[in-house]
Amino acid sequence: MTTDLTTLSAQFASSDPGAVRAALQAVREEISRRGSEQARPLFEMVSSLFYIDPQDDPELATILDEAISLVTGFGPWVIPHLVENLDQGDLKAQMASAEALGRIGADAVDPLIERYQATRDAERRAFVVYALGKIRSPRVAKAADIALAAARSPDLELRDTATRAIGRFAASIPPGELGPAAVTGYYETLRKNLSDPNKGVKAKALRSLGKLARYGHLDEKRKGEMETIVLNLLGEDDEFRWDRAFVVRREAREALEYFRDQTPADAQGPRGP
Repeated sequence: MTTDLTTLSAQFASSDPGAVRAALQAVREEISRRGSEQARPLFEMVSSLFYIDPQDDPELATILDEAISLVTGFGPWVIPHLVENLDQGDLKAQMASAEALGRIGADAVDPLIERYQATRDAERRAFVVYALGKIRSPRVAKAADIALAAARSPDLELRDTATRAIGRFAASIPPGELGPAAVTGYYETLRKNLSDPNKGVKAKALRSLGKLARYGHLDEKRKGEMETIVLNLLGEDDEFRWDRAFVVRREAREALEYFRDQTPADAQGPRGP
């Protein structure tokens, strides 16, 4: 071992951002020299930063981002550990672990699907769906049914998370690969969620419907139906009524252009593997 773990551990526990950054750099140089088992202590040290609160100090936000990026460079063997971290009960660590899984990408899809199927707990499932939504790869199409079922959940957090994740899936999966049954299921479920009593769910449903249109998953008939609905939410139809929630009207305004646009967007360049 070329790096003293005791010294590294002290640096990671330091309140000095400079010392923590030095520790991250030391790990970055060290992981290429070690196998997965030898690198496990380094992973534990780096992922301990997932528990920091970046709101305590703006500089901590960049350190957290560096830690997440560094964890993704350890290799696929960290995926089960990150998936396990989704159940740890600390919101900051759960969010950071989900972000790391998203950056790892396609290789994390199957383990996340397995974790979702292995639990009936709605909160745990919500974090799995959140992580799946972070993955920019067509492989998330394998989780299409999971997102659909979750968006219909009676649990608010799971329903809210999945409603947003569907839009992220739409941006990652090329038109035609999602399948007509999934598109219909998404469209009908998101339209139903426009009547959700929670304004956050309604706003996310509009955003995801806009992405379904933007990335070429909706035909002209459905886009026309959504344009009519959005004009009603904005109070710009003959009924002159509008949704009282500003966040809903804001999302409606942003989505409207995609329901009117005749040319689907190229999903921001090539999609991941």
